[in-house]
Amino acid sequence: MPTTDLKDKTAKGILWGALNNSAMQVLNAAFGIVLARQLNQADYGLIGMLTIFTLIANSLQDSGFVTALTNKRNATHHDYNAVFWFNIGTSFCLYILFFFCAPYIAQFFEEPILTDLSRYYFIGFIIASFSIVPRAILFRQIKQRELAIMGLTAMIISGITGILMAYNGMAYWGLATQTLIFNFIISILSWTLSGWRPTFSLSEWRKSPSAWIAPIREMFPFSSKMLITNIFNQVNNNIFSLVLGKLYTKVEVGTYTQANKWNTMGASTITGIVQGVAQPTFVAVGDDPERLRRAFSKMLRFTSFITFPVMFGLALVAPEFIVVLIGDKWLPSAHLMQILCIGGAFLPIATLYFNLIISCGKSNIYMGNIIAQGCAILGFILIVHAFGGDITHMVIAYAAIVILWTGIWHRFLYQEIRYPLLSALKDMLPFLLIAATTMVATFFATRWIDSLLWLLLIRILLAAAIYLGTLWLCGAQILRESLGYLLKKKQP
Repeated sequence: MPTTDLKDKTAKGILWGALNNSAMQVLNAAFGIVLARQLNQADYGLIGMLTIFTLIANSLQDSGFVTALTNKRNATHHDYNAVFWFNIGTSFCLYILFFFCAPYIAQFFEEPILTDLSRYYFIGFIIASFSIVPRAILFRQIKQRELAIMGLTAMIISGITGILMAYNGMAYWGLATQTLIFNFIISILSWTLSGWRPTFSLSEWRKSPSAWIAPIREMFPFSSKMLITNIFNQVNNNIFSLVLGKLYTKVEVGTYTQANKWNTMGASTITGIVQGVAQPTFVAVGDDPERLRRAFSKMLRFTSFITFPVMFGLALVAPEFIVVLIGDKWLPSAHLMQILCIGGAFLPIATLYFNLIISCGKSNIYMGNIIAQGCAILGFILIVHAFGGDITHMVIAYAAIVILWTGIWHRFLYQEIRYPLLSALKDMLPFLLIAATTMVATFFATRWIDSLLWLLLIRILLAAAIYLGTLWLCGAQILRESLGYLLKKKQP
């Protein structure tokens, strides 16, 4: 693809990705505020206990083939078709397995209601499987506009459903139904917007079943590593829901779940923007090492430009944010949210790193690194618990590992594209330091404000003004380029 076309497609992808993820998180926050005021910690705790099982099952559904399809230079209908039917079969098998495992899940957490709730909640495995390949096609083509329409529509319909059920006393059943409705709408719209349809011929299957599964065999060495990696990645991101569910009460799990929800909203907004364009872009320029280094450097600056002020800003306003939006009963979540947001600032950067590693075909490096990180996280939080540490100490250990692991990601990235650590620090540190200084200055400048609502609003506006103003005075190129692109798009 020519450089100009790729730049334009990537810029459009980033713009639509930013609009999509921002709007999604605003809607998610709005629905979350209403639901959090209606429900309690125990309701969220029950769903939180099941989250890790759902995410692992989603990874098994995908089996790494979606990433393999994106990474494949000339994917055909035959490739997509084989993956589609594989996903459908895997999803039905998974649901049957989890259906019979439901009583053991309830027994593990000592919550009998989880037997029926999990069997209902896990229906999402089957529903989601129908959208995996159509979404992979849209993702490969960097069609962020279509993905935005799909996500926003699903979020609105499912959010309204969850709220109506919660106000009618259905509590955690409403949260579960919200997820199922979301997956159902995504599946319907992904088929509509992608235009892709699967094919199946029983006579051709009987004639040559090996030809049907040939794409699966071809992609399996890469996809199997991605599968193992994705499972560990989900465990890494949700280990607390499992560990806390066993070691602490469902109320404490709910407190953590609420804190992590807002942290995840912030981090996933940025990660979604990066994820939507990074791997397809890196694959497109992968044959030219110099272009690949330049593309990575620019995306690292852009990611740092966004992630540090957003996540540090969330940490700054966490107490006021929690109390004003969802009430005093959730205040214990605030200090956990602050710690998670500091660590969460580095998650989009890690996403950028491993997308480049994946685009180079090194799924084994990605797999090994994620497994090692997961073992480190689990080991440290168990050590913290053994020495009498509470949830706060566990969260601090988790955030520290996430931050320090960025250096390990860079070591492997350097092996692929010879991008020096000093260059990466030059791309990241200015934004990190300016964002951190901005939040400290904003905190001390607004300590005199008594009203929580005014404190929240003024801190947000003041922090944004200081951060952007400082970057403008420093002549930050990424800020000027972003503004220039946005203003250009507004012109007729």
